[in-house]
Parts: sequence; structure tokens; C-alpha cells
Amino acid sequence: MTVQENSIALTGRRVVVTGGASGMGAGLVRAFPKLGANVVSMDVVEDAGAAIAKDAGAQFVACDVSEPESVKSALGQSVSLLGGLDVLIHAAGTAPGGAAEDITFATWSEVMSINATGTFLTNQAAFEHLKASGGQILNFASAAGVQGLPNKAAYSASKGAVVAWTRTVAREWARYDITVNAIAPAIWTPMYDKTRASMTPEQLAAHDAFMASAVPLGGKLGDVDEHFVPVLAFLSSIGARFITGQVFPIDGGTLMMR
Repeated sequence: MTVQENSIALTGRRVVVTGGASGMGAGLVRAFPKLGANVVSMDVVEDAGAAIAKDAGAQFVACDVSEPESVKSALGQSVSLLGGLDVLIHAAGTAPGGAAEDITFATWSEVMSINATGTFLTNQAAFEHLKASGGQILNFASAAGVQGLPNKAAYSASKGAVVAWTRTVAREWARYDITVNAIAPAIWTPMYDKTRASMTPEQLAAHDAFMASAVPLGGKLGDVDEHFVPVLAFLSSIGARFITGQVFPIDGGTLMMR
């Protein structure tokens, strides 16, 4: 294997993925072992998470990312299973909708505790295992956290916090050789299928017309395996070790960062 090939390989990389029981997190749990990585999936949904991990040749640890002790314990257990840690991918999240004026305190608190506080807790826990020898952290941001998204005010606010946190700790933790980046994905998942199924034929037609103009590449959300996994694989490889504090849209050109 050449130096260039080795720099983007995942062979032997020790990776923890949160939110591994569904959506994009599950896609990574299924894909990364095939690319040579050793993977532990963490999720609050135990049955589905454990089944997906087992089928993929990964391991599973139950975790509630909004609870400090759960995160600390689960990360410690995961690192023990892996024999160390190279990469944390924090994919766990929630995205309820609704008009801003109608958001309840309970909904606001839940979204913030999972998306924003979950990022804070998992990143801090990973830091303790990475500070001696360096490593990589990948957080899940969103276009909503950069430019806002109507009817997703709490979600947008939480993802704005993820962006600000990521850029700040990227500066602070660089001296430990820890890189911290975020992605802003627009990927087709089972959750999106449910959203589409809840629309009337008229709403679906309007939505698809909007997507056709909003996504320059293809006019629709991307595919997990074709469009999403390859980018995450690179960002989890040692070839990405000179990149930090960035937000990478994986969205067909919808959000053009600058």
C-alpha cells in the first residue's frame, strides 16, 4: 500500500459512533467495518443498535448522550473494547418541527439536551481519551445551524451551538493534536421516508419541486452509501489530520460555506 493509499484507509482505526441505531449513524456502523475500522456503536435504543452492530461486525454499548454519567461510562467501556480511541463520530440527534412561537419548554430542553449538550458531553469524554496521543472528532451540524430553517427553530438553535462549539474547541484542542470538525449532511434516511409518507400528495409535489431547485446536484437528498460514507471515511482517516474547525456540507451544493 502506498503512502497516499494508507493515509485514507481505515484499517485498524478505532472509531466510536453515537446514534448508531438508525439513520446516518447506522449507515456508518454498517460501512466502516468493511473499510477496516474497529467500531463501537452507542445509542439509547438498545435492541436495534445491538442488532445493527452485530450484523456489521461492530460492537454496541448503550448510552444516553444527554446524561453525563451515561456518556462517561459508555465512552470508557467503548474505549476498553477498542483498546483505545482514534475517532469519535457524534451522530446522535433529534429534529422535531413546529412554529417557533409554539415550541414548548419541554421540547426546547429535549432538543438542546440531545443535540447541543450531547455534543458537549461526548466531545469532553472523548477528549480525556485522546489528549495523550491525539485523534479526530466529527460532530453533526446542519445547514439549519448556519442559515436557519423555518419550523425548526429549536433544532436550528441547537445545531448553531454545535457549529460554535466545534470551531472553538478545534482551536483549544489543537495543541493536543486533536482535530474537531463538523458535517452538515442532507441525506435520505428512513426518518425522511416517514416525513414524506406523512405528506399529502399536494404537499409532496410541492416539496419535491422545492428540492429540485434547492439541491443543485440531483435535486434530492443524497444516498448514505454513495454520497455520505466516503466523505466520513476520509474525514476519519489520518489523511484528514491537517483539517480542523471546518463545517463540511454533504448536501449536493445546497449550503455553500465560506
